[in-house]
Amino acid sequence: MGTGRGVALHLDQVRRTFGDLVVIDGMSLDIAAGEFLAILGPSGCGKSTLLRILARLNQPDRGTLTIAPSDSGFQTSYVFQDAHLLPWLTVRQNTALPLELTGVNPAEHAARVTRVLSEVGLADAESRYPAELSGGMRMRVSLARALVTEPRLLLLDEPFAALDEITRFRLESRLRELWLERGMTVVLVTHSITEAAFLANRAIVLSRRACHIRLDRRLPLPEVRDDSLRLSPQLAAETHRLLLAMEEEA
Repeated sequence: MGTGRGVALHLDQVRRTFGDLVVIDGMSLDIAAGEFLAILGPSGCGKSTLLRILARLNQPDRGTLTIAPSDSGFQTSYVFQDAHLLPWLTVRQNTALPLELTGVNPAEHAARVTRVLSEVGLADAESRYPAELSGGMRMRVSLARALVTEPRLLLLDEPFAALDEITRFRLESRLRELWLERGMTVVLVTHSITEAAFLANRAIVLSRRACHIRLDRRLPLPEVRDDSLRLSPQLAAETHRLLLAMEEEA
């Protein structure tokens, strides 16, 4: 699995409230370096809030988040459901933007952008603008922009939810391949049980209230996964286990 470049995260008794609303109450969770974790749960259960705490965009009201190693060079990238591309920039310029903002040497960032656009299948579209792209291509640009910084932690908040099924399948497969190649830690929030089972090595199902963990399941599926796995009894069995945990919250 990858090169082990990911970071480990430890949540200890984390609590997060918004006014009188308790969104996360006493959450403890360990995420291993290089792990691919999927987070499932009903709408409003705190999945996205948890992801924002892992990204250090929100601070918990109580409890701690520990990251190891904790060196200052640690890099996080965040991919949202909406690609959030700048319409006046080309595919290449949108992808390069994080490197320009962080002052990466221009010669180095040109090589990085070329490489990552090839990795996500956009080498022939680098001069096009967002308005000229399909939804799947825009999401590929968003993924390329996240990967170009060579993150040690990649956070994804329902990135493929708005895509058609075939496009989603292709992007899921490519994301899994990139994770294997890079060894980064990946945390995916999704409403799709089949997506969680196909992509992740571990899945947790959260309760409707206060973000408690109802199920924490390591998925005993092949490390290398292709479309043939989607119709396999093994994937069906894991999807069913996750579904049962979700139905208990319905």
